[in-house]
Amino acid sequence: MISLRPLSLGLKPRYVVSILGCLASILCVRAAEPVPALPSTRSPEVAADPIGVMVAQLDLEKYKATIKALTQFGDRRQGTDRNRAATDWIEAQLKSYGYATERLAYDFFPADPRRPSGPAVAAGMAQGGGRIRGQIAPTGVNVDPLKQPDAKLRALNEQPAGIGRREEVYCTKVGTTHPEEMYIIGAHMDGHGWGEAANDDGSGTAIVMEIARILAAPDVKTERSIRFVLWNNEETGLNGAYAYVAQRAALQGKEDPVGSGQYPEPKWLGMIQHDMMLFDHGAPRADGTMNPEQRPEADVNIEFQSSAKFAGDAQKLAWFFATSNEKYATDYPAAVGQHMTNTDSTPFMDHVAAISLRENERGAQIGAGWDPHWHQPTDVYSTFSDKDFRLGLNAAQTTLGAVATLAGATLKK
Repeated sequence: MISLRPLSLGLKPRYVVSILGCLASILCVRAAEPVPALPSTRSPEVAADPIGVMVAQLDLEKYKATIKALTQFGDRRQGTDRNRAATDWIEAQLKSYGYATERLAYDFFPADPRRPSGPAVAAGMAQGGGRIRGQIAPTGVNVDPLKQPDAKLRALNEQPAGIGRREEVYCTKVGTTHPEEMYIIGAHMDGHGWGEAANDDGSGTAIVMEIARILAAPDVKTERSIRFVLWNNEETGLNGAYAYVAQRAALQGKEDPVGSGQYPEPKWLGMIQHDMMLFDHGAPRADGTMNPEQRPEADVNIEFQSSAKFAGDAQKLAWFFATSNEKYATDYPAAVGQHMTNTDSTPFMDHVAAISLRENERGAQIGAGWDPHWHQPTDVYSTFSDKDFRLGLNAAQTTLGAVATLAGATLKK
């Protein structure tokens, strides 16, 4: 269950904006550009807010640089040397921020009967629930290397996936008051499709790493713990996240050794996943083409699953994140939906409040072809513009603002 005490921290009413200010803002907006920063994010009161100070440290260029660095490993397909090299690089970055890192190991076999299979989906319905509407474009995973025109990238991605041992890396910001409780922030670092996995899911991995970097600062203290996990094997069926739940759910809140004040697996208070955060260009046109620009009404989709055991708590968590978006996100608003599916928060949803942040609704929109680069050779860094990258940055602002509030983050004076 979500603790109501942390949920009550830092909530403030929306700031009143004068009529003249609203008219001036509206007149300044051009249709092809994202919504400008809300005046409230620039107010002296927010500037004095320690969490607002932390959120302001998120930087578009640093976010882009982290995604770009991840693309040096190609699509980071699980079971390959490039995947292992990317895991090593991620771990080195987390250590450079000052974290003690850990790895979770598990075995993966493609025909593993323990891997849960999804329910059948009726025609016209989307994965996770909801209804597919409008024009539908084809989706799938590219398995043809010749569709990748970049010879160097094609060569980098040519090693096929093996079977057997897998590893994923994580680190923890330990709480000063309640180290035995924690929020989990995650994204998957593996990809496929013969591209660079820049959006799926370099965009989410970079969010987790950038939030971890900011919260690692020595003057940042949190009452509760926060764990940052970069999942592996998401693309093969959420195997890394399922392995984490299988190995560690029973360890929650147990002090080890007894009397040490150390909790290897603090009690889960919430799990927040980030998966594909850049591309919200709207639905496919009737001729199958897409709008080349980020749509003016682009938003950060926050989803929970209405059929989950902890659906009520997850819904409250999703709305809390939407409130954080209103307060801290500089460009794009948030939308809350109830059909979370097909991402690493799914294994957690019957254990704790679990939500997913996306560029679009996973089932009804991404599943209907709203992102033509999904699992394709075009999922490369150069495909995306600053307006696209800024959507991911706004997701990072949303999550950092929400989790810092929930975890009781303060700045040491």
